[in-house]
Amino acid sequence: MAKISGPMVAAASGKARQLVILCHGYGADGNDLISLAPYWQGLLPDADFISPNAPERCDAGFGYQWFSIGRLDPQELLRGVMSAAPVLDSFIDEELAKRGLDDSQLALVGFSQGTMMALYVGLRRVRKLAGIVGFSGAMVGGEQLGAEIKSRPPVLMVHGASDDLLPVSRMHDAVRVLKENGLSVESHVSVGLGHGIDQTGLELGGRFLAAHLSRVASAT
Repeated sequence: MAKISGPMVAAASGKARQLVILCHGYGADGNDLISLAPYWQGLLPDADFISPNAPERCDAGFGYQWFSIGRLDPQELLRGVMSAAPVLDSFIDEELAKRGLDDSQLALVGFSQGTMMALYVGLRRVRKLAGIVGFSGAMVGGEQLGAEIKSRPPVLMVHGASDDLLPVSRMHDAVRVLKENGLSVESHVSVGLGHGIDQTGLELGGRFLAAHLSRVASAT
């Protein structure tokens, strides 16, 4: 199985009591999403942030991919996510073990293809994560989720209304499936935003992560 790694920003407090793993999109790399860490460190001073490069060089000729995307066919996407899921799962286990943390102290953040990965893996882990944030993403394998779901972390989905790569309808579909499977879901549509993350998304994501990771910290 492929091993992945990527840039990290250490906890501002000097001691990692929480972990945020950021899963980048198709054709990007870990440097793309690790840039979110400075925006959120003030809210999460005890969190290490790490953004691994996906396991494959991208078919587009630049960056990395979690899996190849020839077209947005549901079965093709499912095969791709399933092939990459064990790599991300193993990475999560290793990074938690390094810090002596468990899933309750972990949040997954994804963008686009990384959101597909975060949702697929996060909902199939036995122990419940602190939360999942998905930007400009979609649900893959929603039809099988009812039979495969193992935990129900809170989820925040944020999407641009003008996204021409993954239309905002994909977010609405994901929210519907998540709610049908008993998850607590928050969502936001950014008017005028394409396939990206805006200031509102940054603020919503930071507050969501701080609320749910801090809730775990205060209970321990």
